[in-house]
Amino acid sequence: MPKTYLEPADIEAMERHALTRDRRTGEMVPCLRDRLLIRVIFWPGIRVSEALAIRVEDVDFDEGTVTIKHLKARTRILCPHCETRLTRTARFCPGCGRQVDNPVRKEQEARRMRTIPLDGDTLEMLKDFIHRDGTDGLIFKVSRNQAWKIIRDSAERAGLGKLINPDTGRVHWVSPHQLRNAFAIMAVKTDGSTDAIRMLQQQLGHANIGTTMKYRKLSGEEQKGWYDKLVKR
Repeated sequence: MPKTYLEPADIEAMERHALTRDRRTGEMVPCLRDRLLIRVIFWPGIRVSEALAIRVEDVDFDEGTVTIKHLKARTRILCPHCETRLTRTARFCPGCGRQVDNPVRKEQEARRMRTIPLDGDTLEMLKDFIHRDGTDGLIFKVSRNQAWKIIRDSAERAGLGKLINPDTGRVHWVSPHQLRNAFAIMAVKTDGSTDAIRMLQQQLGHANIGTTMKYRKLSGEEQKGWYDKLVKR
């Protein structure tokens, strides 16, 4: 039966199978860039869009941190009469009470920044990659589609099958977001306390802690904690 999420051992296997074809010999050889991409998504638990946006100047090697810049576009649905915010299914405005046949939709961009810690091994690999390739500006000069292919191919070579979504029952290939999920679940399993969840919220960049709390349910820690309390009682 397919797994619901990746574990740290799976990520290590993906790193070992982050390979590229040597142009001279035609053999598959280790690829530092692809291995680094896997680590940079997994170990800080960031989004693939955030990883691809990291620039050399965003990494502070002395402090051991990386500054993440996140841009998210949101659509606000408003009443055309009084501009009160509406839900997607609203037919009457809660502000003025009038019927809404043609709501106004406004695109709004939200920019957020957060500086988060990064593990020593990944920092050393970043330093080596930047020095070896003479990289400046963006660290990963690949498209989003290329990043997806790197993750999927590494997972397939590592022998990792499809994952199952526990909410929908649908199976899907390993994607960059599954690395982020794996980090969050590892964090919750290590420490699922309220303070730890709030730290995880900051690390992941969630605006709402409810989004972070879902990882307690996904990891099984939420139900386990509830059951342990019953047993102890």
